[in-house]
Amino acid sequence: MDATRYFIRGRTFLATDPGLQDALGRVYDSSERPRCMCVPGGVEMYVARHAEFVIKRMPDSGRLHHATCPSFEPEPGTSGLGELLGEAIVEHAPEQVEIRTAFPLARLTGRPIPHQEAVDDPASVSAPRKRMSLRAVLHFLYDRAGFNRWYPAMAGRRSQAVIRRFLLAAAQGVTLKGGTLEERLFVPEQFRAAEAEEIGERRRRRLALLLSPEADVQFKMAILIGQFNGVESTAYGRRLTVKHMPDAPLYIDNKAWERAERAYGAILQAVDADVEHKPRVLMAALIYAKRERIYQVDSLSLMLATDQWIPLDGLHELPLVEALQREGRSFLKPLKFDAKSSAPFPNVLLLDAGSAPVPLHVDSPFLSAKERAMKEKAVAALGPGAWLWRTDAPLPELPALVASSAPRTRPQFEEA
Repeated sequence: MDATRYFIRGRTFLATDPGLQDALGRVYDSSERPRCMCVPGGVEMYVARHAEFVIKRMPDSGRLHHATCPSFEPEPGTSGLGELLGEAIVEHAPEQVEIRTAFPLARLTGRPIPHQEAVDDPASVSAPRKRMSLRAVLHFLYDRAGFNRWYPAMAGRRSQAVIRRFLLAAAQGVTLKGGTLEERLFVPEQFRAAEAEEIGERRRRRLALLLSPEADVQFKMAILIGQFNGVESTAYGRRLTVKHMPDAPLYIDNKAWERAERAYGAILQAVDADVEHKPRVLMAALIYAKRERIYQVDSLSLMLATDQWIPLDGLHELPLVEALQREGRSFLKPLKFDAKSSAPFPNVLLLDAGSAPVPLHVDSPFLSAKERAMKEKAVAALGPGAWLWRTDAPLPELPALVASSAPRTRPQFEEA
């Protein structure tokens, strides 16, 4: 797999070049910008500094990159992201993104929801602004971390350590409700029995913010993202276990879990599907400390993913995704965010069939009539030759790999 090339001060560097960090250090805090050379003439980038210098995409420039470039971003209308940009997701600067959420990060005491009487002649009428749900925040982080993309070189490299590292990195520079997403996000470390005590102590330090009450604040909350590992009944509600934190379960009220089962029944059952590679269930949970070091779930969202952590809208997408992996293809999975349905979006965007992505659509007999109508409309809009697989028939031949579309990668896709 070819490494991405960057042009800096008259010289071209591969992303794997050991001299790249020195070159980036020389232009950091200057007006000079590296150029990603994935297309003729290149595309301007900017340099950020975290543990090391990192080259990042300029806002609104993703579509200018080659489809196989890690900096490529499809048109917003190909996923639920387009509905949120500019209103619920606001890029104030390359390193400053604000997200506006529909859920609180604290529960206040003595502040009931104000009740407003309806009036015939109001002084003003306000249009509701879009706010992100917990699912949209999970999709936002997953998209920023690049885990909805697949390149052949990623095979076998996505461990819990890698997932954690890049989800936390994706939260850097993101603000919400007057704070930072990074300080409110918790992703479990990869569990190792020999280091259980040390891992537990680091987790307790990280979640100590839940135990620091402030004036008028009943509970502070954090966003936990982890792999759902099971549920059992207790005298205190349901106990949820998260993989890689077996010694720290979460608790949720019985009625709340019953609502979750109704909402996410298809996802919870998917782990028992008759498939060779069992999918995972990822959970984003808003948690607080109901008692000292007892973590309670306020709300949650579940997402289905393959065994390689690629997100799925349903099991009907799994055979296509696995076929693409077997054939060594590069692709992107559009995410739903807060869209009412994912049916209008491509199920997969194939990245290595030319300079532009090729949409692949999947139609399952188990889609509702309304979703099927939306899917057929989306496919018809692409015109003759649109790729569509009806899952009650054999998988059609995939669009041919274009040799000049050799996938590129960056060191961040490698396991630490």
